[in-house]
Amino acid sequence: MTSESSSFVKGVVLGGVFCVLVTLLGHVKMGHGTKERHHEHHHIQAPNKEDVLNLSEGERMELSESIRVYCIILVRPKDLGHWAAVKETWSKHCDKAEFYSSEKVKVFDSVALNTNDMWMMMRKAYKITYERYKNEFNWFFLAHPTTFAIIENLKYFLLKKDPSQPFYIGHTVKSGDLEYVDGDGGIVLSIESLRRLSTVFEDSDKCPEQGGMIWKLSEDKQLAVCLKYTGVFAENAEDSEGKDVFNTKSVSALIKEAMSSHPQQVVEGCCSDTAITFSGLAPNHMHVMMYGVYRLRPYGHTYNDALVFLPPA
Repeated sequence: MTSESSSFVKGVVLGGVFCVLVTLLGHVKMGHGTKERHHEHHHIQAPNKEDVLNLSEGERMELSESIRVYCIILVRPKDLGHWAAVKETWSKHCDKAEFYSSEKVKVFDSVALNTNDMWMMMRKAYKITYERYKNEFNWFFLAHPTTFAIIENLKYFLLKKDPSQPFYIGHTVKSGDLEYVDGDGGIVLSIESLRRLSTVFEDSDKCPEQGGMIWKLSEDKQLAVCLKYTGVFAENAEDSEGKDVFNTKSVSALIKEAMSSHPQQVVEGCCSDTAITFSGLAPNHMHVMMYGVYRLRPYGHTYNDALVFLPPA
């Protein structure tokens, strides 16, 4: 009788635990199948070329000079090859770029965060950035060392955006009820978003250092949770034709996809002409991108879809 009562009690306890877990999972709705893109988010588009041309020369100069981008690159010692490549390539086009590393590395001048946890690294980097540069820059771009960025295209995209508004921009992904900017494609915060983020950092209930769920969220998801409490929501960045400008894949991967899905329009179907980022690049690919973006110029050609990449027979 005693063993039967004991079994009954164990069954009730286990059943209760199971119900709690099912309820929590139902609310969170996060898993491997939730990385698909949805179109419920806001779409922020780059300015139309004709609209920019209609601005006076003085207005264009004033706008271009007012956009100042500070670049945060999160690195670890194992990323030394990528670290060196980013330092020698696209990061030079930021108004100021700094590397925030998990630990002190003598070879490079970096800000040591003394943690290997990516969310803690991101959190500390944003906190230091706000304290040091809140009066110097109005846009803040965070990237991983495998990301290549065309900063001029980022500035063009931000040309008519107001940094005093809560902008949080990149390639958005839906995960259950949470919408977030995928860190692989780079994350852009306006100064107002960074100000609000620095405030919510002080509230451990809304923005915990280690996360407050059954399992730990990735750093880009945790950032979205914290920003959501401040009224800052993820915005998907697109060009005037509706194409993504923050890419979480490399150019070669995107071309392969385009060759499979629409082989007669590989260039048009692959990437935006005003793309801002590509991700998943090896160090040597960074230098190839640098050459193609900033140095190679076909003499006498205008940039009007002059090249067509056709798949092999």
